[in-house]
Amino acid sequence: MTTQPSQRTLGAILYDDFELLDLYGPLEMFGSVGPSLRIVTVAGSPGPVRSFQGPKTLAEHGFADCPKLDLILVPGGLGTFPQLENQPFLSFLRERAPRAEVTMSVCSGSAILAKAGLLDGRRATSNKQFFSAASSQSDKVDWVTEARWVEDGRYATSSGVSAGTDMALAIIARLYGKERAQQIAEYTEYEWQQDSTRDPFAKFLNQGKLEAILQGRTPG
Repeated sequence: MTTQPSQRTLGAILYDDFELLDLYGPLEMFGSVGPSLRIVTVAGSPGPVRSFQGPKTLAEHGFADCPKLDLILVPGGLGTFPQLENQPFLSFLRERAPRAEVTMSVCSGSAILAKAGLLDGRRATSNKQFFSAASSQSDKVDWVTEARWVEDGRYATSSGVSAGTDMALAIIARLYGKERAQQIAEYTEYEWQQDSTRDPFAKFLNQGKLEAILQGRTPG
């Protein structure tokens, strides 16, 4: 019989212009697990990191002093694209993800995992409106165009933004039991979509207009 570790550590990875709900939707759920799960924030260097929406999040650790991570969460967002050429970031993921129990991405975060070669030979998904931004990073990934989230071994990837919260609850159910995940969903008054194959946003595949989003951005 496999015993659970007394405490897991989840590393939330930050970079400039990450999508706010990609990060905080899942962290709301994981943060409700209790003392058996510790959350740390990690970036290339410690300090405040600006989200695409504006608010900053403090990175407690840099890559160099990051503690052992049992779980890894990589958000997406328009900041994804510069990170695809960020070799220290890709190297960090290549080193840490194979040793983690579960590595998760939300939205276009799967593009970063794919660029790092971590999804080779696996099923994965991404934000539907900008799906090609992820799928173009690797032809060695079995990209699933219709899925709320996809779990393949030690990797889990979700569709856009809010889908990450459903994925987080699914991973909590896997690690801590479905009853605990359901309790957290009820406590947060969240209507948990438990069917990973139900994807009402697949009809918008690659219809996103990046220029329109950038034009509507708040300066700062």
